[in-house]
Amino acid sequence: MPEICVFAEKPSQAKAYSEAFTVKNRTKTHIEISPCSTFPNGAYITWGIGHLVELQQPEDYQAQWKKWSLEDLPIVPERFSEKVSKEKQAQFSAVKELFKKCAILVNAADVDREGSNIFYSVLHLTGVKGKTIKRLWINSLEKDEVLKGFNYLQDNEKDFMMFQEAKARQVSDWLVGINASRLFSLLMQQKGLSGSLSIGRVQSPCVYLIYQRQKEIENFVSKPFYQIEGSFNSEKGEYKGMADFKEEDREKVKAVLEQYKIKADEEIPGVVSSAEKKEKRQKSPKLHSLSTLQSIANKRWKYSPSHVLKIMQQLYEKRIVSYPRTDSNYITENEFAYLKDNISAYQQVLGVSFNPDLEPKKRHVDNSRVQEHYAIVPTKNIPVSSVLNNLSEDEKNIYHEVLATTLAMFHEDYIYEETTVFTTVNEFLFKTIGKIEKSKGWKSLLAANQEEKEKNETAKLPDLSEGDAVSAVVNIKDGMTKPPKPYTEGQLINMMKTCGKHIENEEDIDILKEIEGIGTEATRAGIIDTIKAQQYIEVKKNIVTVTEKGKLMCKAIDNTLLSSPSMTAKWESYLQKIGQGKGSKEAFIKNTTAFIKKLVDEIPQNLENLKISDHLKKSDDGPGIAKCPSCSKEIQDRNTFYGCIGFKDGCKVSFPKKFAGKTLTVTMVKQLCEKRQTNKLKGFKSKKGNSFDSVLKLDQEFKLKFDFGEEK
Repeated sequence: MPEICVFAEKPSQAKAYSEAFTVKNRTKTHIEISPCSTFPNGAYITWGIGHLVELQQPEDYQAQWKKWSLEDLPIVPERFSEKVSKEKQAQFSAVKELFKKCAILVNAADVDREGSNIFYSVLHLTGVKGKTIKRLWINSLEKDEVLKGFNYLQDNEKDFMMFQEAKARQVSDWLVGINASRLFSLLMQQKGLSGSLSIGRVQSPCVYLIYQRQKEIENFVSKPFYQIEGSFNSEKGEYKGMADFKEEDREKVKAVLEQYKIKADEEIPGVVSSAEKKEKRQKSPKLHSLSTLQSIANKRWKYSPSHVLKIMQQLYEKRIVSYPRTDSNYITENEFAYLKDNISAYQQVLGVSFNPDLEPKKRHVDNSRVQEHYAIVPTKNIPVSSVLNNLSEDEKNIYHEVLATTLAMFHEDYIYEETTVFTTVNEFLFKTIGKIEKSKGWKSLLAANQEEKEKNETAKLPDLSEGDAVSAVVNIKDGMTKPPKPYTEGQLINMMKTCGKHIENEEDIDILKEIEGIGTEATRAGIIDTIKAQQYIEVKKNIVTVTEKGKLMCKAIDNTLLSSPSMTAKWESYLQKIGQGKGSKEAFIKNTTAFIKKLVDEIPQNLENLKISDHLKKSDDGPGIAKCPSCSKEIQDRNTFYGCIGFKDGCKVSFPKKFAGKTLTVTMVKQLCEKRQTNKLKGFKSKKGNSFDSVLKLDQEFKLKFDFGEEK
């Protein structure tokens, strides 16, 4: 009987591991591996379902904490505990039995602190103790890498410290989220707010940064400025140049032209005073991390960051790209070696051909710069035509981008000739820079966008020489200063990574630079989705704006640590110490608790003078969705549910926003109120995750129930 149990983070990961071995048996909860050189007695591979266990909710500790009340704040359990949701109970029970049965447990979840957290949280809730624990540490699901990883399992010392770090962060985020959300929501509701505010350590400063940019744009006052431009005509062709001169006062510009005896818009002789040509080289781009891939995919195809992560996960599970949730732009010599061996095959997939440079360069290959994960690159697994043809268009776009960026590492530099021309008109100097492409090099692999093509076209210059005579027409060119551009959805990723420039404390700036801002490669896309779902921001045509609700949240947290990336800097500084065994999880949670208590004491006074926009206020007599089927008053959208305004008089009719996995729309609620049933609806989910269709009805107590008709 196997004595080893391997725990994967999700079923697809477990399946990928199993395919490196001979499978003896498959069940709904685990896979049994036949004895082999790696596992002489065989092994079990089981899995979580994302977070198989989760932190308990306030009401799980004390029933009175279910109701939101200022008197109960701060909510700080004496001991933090986890639970298993009902739909995951069967899988948890199976994992528990396998953990009990086996002598050696292998944590094969994702190689990051959250993967460590998932494994140890499950282990602790099972109550299983006294087992030998090993860690699988790989960046690829390819058979060779899986076998290599299982043959060289690591001990769990580093893994356990990563768990302590992750648990400190998870518990502290829970404390901030639960307490701050209730505190700010209840205080704002006292002022008339309809609905609630969600506050979080990462999501709140993220919204605040977007809010600051929006304020800059709204408060921007455009001012005129003037420059001096020359249009030149020589025997070799026409070109333009600009004087190194910019002025807000048009009269001063006129005075300068008069000083040099130049009349605007009149032809005057000039001469090329110098024309210098230099060959310049541009190195290939760095290899992709998740965030650089998200940024370029948003710019090129308008894909959202979460969509890019989803596509990358699919490609990873197809085993044609390496681990997606990486913040590294470097690979080690090991990856370079296999990439070098497969260059011909990669070129064939991309439909290109060039003579590769097979020498590794520090710009891309640096063992010292790779920690948990290396950059995103194609795997040794070269997809055959049938696999490529079955990829969706989005998958093909992302895969080709990863492949092209990787191949660019082996290609020649992009080479161009830059010409700098100075033209003199009555001793007044104009500068012109031109560019002639000499060799496309790596750029031949990556499709240039229209903006780059146009830039290259306008950068061409006649073949000018020193002493060439020209006729010149000089004019005053006017312009207006422009406000900062609003963020695109793709730019939010980079905004979170570089948020250190928005704060003043140098120590915090250094920390944020080291940890690359707020959030992680794995979580930033989810954070953006969260603040969209909370209706703090809107994304239209890829442009991000802060909603009125978002503005209110930002005003409420103004001048607190919740509005600043500094809080994350302070957290990560200590969390890193926990991960290195130099800090204490308990001390970190104790400090977070002190911060929460301070918020509860100070925020009520801070918010005394804050006003709420009219359309965010509660309205007990405004237009509703429909008449309540019980008391005939209005059913209204109450932000997190649909409810009757007669609740103050005892009416208990309400409808959830989501029922059995399906979102209930205003139209559905209207049908329920007016006809006591909906049309047949698709897309409900059972507890086992199966989809089904049904009519929704109201029973005699105005509760929702399914009506399957004769198809039950």
